[in-house]
Order: sequence, then structure tokens, then C-alpha cells
Amino acid sequence: MHDVVVIGAGPAGAAAAATAARAGLRTALVDKARFPRDKLCGGGFTGRSLGYFQQIYGAPRPDAPLLTRNEMAFYAFGEHLGTYQDCPPLHLAMRRSLDAEMFARAVAMGAEDYTGRGMSSLTPAGAVTLTDGTHLRGRIVIGADGVNSPSARILFGSAFDRSKIGFALEVESEGDPDKLPVRIDFGAAEWGYGWAFPKHHGVTVGVGGVMHRNADLKSALNDYIKFTGTQAHGPVKGQFLPFGQARKVPGMGAVLLAGDAAGLVDPITGEGIAYAMKSGQLAAQAAIRALSAGTPQSALAAYRADLRSITRAISQARNLRQLMFRPVFRSTFIRGFSRSSTLRQEYLRLLAGETEYADITRAVGRRLPALLWRTLAHTR
Repeated sequence: MHDVVVIGAGPAGAAAAATAARAGLRTALVDKARFPRDKLCGGGFTGRSLGYFQQIYGAPRPDAPLLTRNEMAFYAFGEHLGTYQDCPPLHLAMRRSLDAEMFARAVAMGAEDYTGRGMSSLTPAGAVTLTDGTHLRGRIVIGADGVNSPSARILFGSAFDRSKIGFALEVESEGDPDKLPVRIDFGAAEWGYGWAFPKHHGVTVGVGGVMHRNADLKSALNDYIKFTGTQAHGPVKGQFLPFGQARKVPGMGAVLLAGDAAGLVDPITGEGIAYAMKSGQLAAQAAIRALSAGTPQSALAAYRADLRSITRAISQARNLRQLMFRPVFRSTFIRGFSRSSTLRQEYLRLLAGETEYADITRAVGRRLPALLWRTLAHTR
């Protein structure tokens, strides 16, 4: 019997396990892989991510290679919107080393290591069976097992809604990281974006968008590689992307879902690491309070309430995405981003964790009528 069993040892699971174990709860940390392991991800570690890391682990920054950039280049639908210096810092990491670092911290804080064996069964009451036949029982279980979450599939019949899910392709590319800014291309895929992120080893290049709108995402990736002037090497990797479809009820019974398993990904930036860490922490804190009160069944409702700031931000971002990607508003978005230093600065502050989507929504609302009139005048 464990107080908490965490399924998945990525950023969400490691944060949950570290938080629970540090509070004195007997915590099992399960993952089908051994760490370090590779993970498809652009690897953007924003100021928001760094702040959450400091809250959870009590350390100034991860003990993993991070390349920090203050220069960002933005493109939209093939048009250069500008390259900006002195932006709030964005840190770039390889998930192999970053996740291994957070996993090691969780174990050092007291989480019991059950990696190298996956989960074969789970009940809403908290009974977990691993692929090697090990039986675990958690008073509360936290499913942090990614977008293809076996936990969500067992609870709800599917891990995600295929009509709404996103998909991303990524490849490592040659290039001198010291000479390259962080690059983000809105519209490199339909209702999605592309990225070229310098790392210590080279450049990670990828595209992602709403899956049902991108019948040939591989061609979009090839076109984007040519557009960025990079040279791909190594295999192309693909992964589903929970593109802003947060679960209304993130769990069932004694099981809470966190990170990608709960659909907690920013639908505009594609950032998932920050929300993964924070939701893992919130799930563990809800478990701590519920177990302390002797009411483990209350954890899900408490966790759902604590998640509202994140789910509200995702909902607001989905509304803004309509302005960015609907063709009727496309020129308005391009002109607004290029000409309005306020909107651009708010977006950069968002990446740094210095503002929220509510602030951007208000800023866009104040300027939208003027932007629409300018667009109308330009098209006459």
C-alpha cells in the first residue's frame, strides 16, 4: 500500500512524486522506460517553467544543459514579422537530460523507483498492476503518462478525441546554435506552428497542428526545413499533441490525471512542460490535503478546482487562436503583431511567465476594432 502511486515519470509525474514524497507520503513512481530516455518535444523551457521548477524542487534551475536565448524571430504564414532582441529569456533543453534530472530529484526526495516496467491495469479505486506482475495499491493514483495515457484510456475508453487532437513532427538539424535565434512560425502547419530551436548539439526543427486539418504533415515539415534553411539529419519523430483540449473532469474515483494525460497544453505556443509540472504539483497537493483529512475521495474535486486557472487560460488561448488562424482574421493578426509593440510585448511576457492569457485577451479586445478597421481599409 502506498499513499500515492504516480504513473509516468516525465515532468508532470516527477513533480507530483517529488511534492508528495517531500510531504512524507509513501510514493511510488512508475514508468515503462528507464531514465534517461528520449522524448519528442521542442524543449522550450520558459520563464514560467523555470518558476514552477523553483517552486517544486527548491533549486534555481535544472542541473541539465540549458541554452538561453534573448533573441526571437517570428514569422506568420511565410511572412517575417520581425526579429527582436532583449526578449525575456527562453531556455532550450533536450528532454532526455531534463526529464532525467527531474526524475532523479523526485527519487532523491523519497519517491520509490518503479521505472522500467509499465502499467498493465488500473482501477478507479487505485489498484495498479505492472507489466512484471507487481501489484501496487494507491490511496490516490496520479496518471501522468502522456498524451497516449493508458490511465485515461482505462478510465474513459480513449486517451483523447481524435477529431480535436493535434500532431507534431520533429527532426534534429545541423546548424550553429550560437548564431541562431529562437524561431517560431505561426501557420507553418494548418492551425499550428513551426519551430526552430537552437540547442547545444544543433537545432531542433518541427511543425505541429490540428491533425484533421493536416493530411500531409510530413510535406509541411519538409517545406519548413527548406524555408528555415536548415539541414535535417536523423529520423523524423512524430507524436500526438493535446492541443488545448483540457479534460473537463481530470480523473475518476481515486485517479487524478496531470500534464498531457489531462490535455494541459497551450493551444497557441504548444508549451506543455510548464503546465505539466504545475498540474503534477497541484494533483499531489490535493492528494496531501485529502489524505490528511481522511477523505481521499475528495482529492479529485479539490484538484479540479485548483486547476481552474490553467484550464481557464487554455480556454482563453483557444479563443485567441481563432483570431490567429481563421483566414478572415489572418491579415489582422499579422498587422497587429507587426505594428503593435504592446501586443508583441504581452506575448513575450506570456512566454516568460510574467502575464496570463486574460491580460492578452484584454489587450486584444481594446485594439481589435482599430486593427479590423485598418485591415478593411488596406483591402479596399
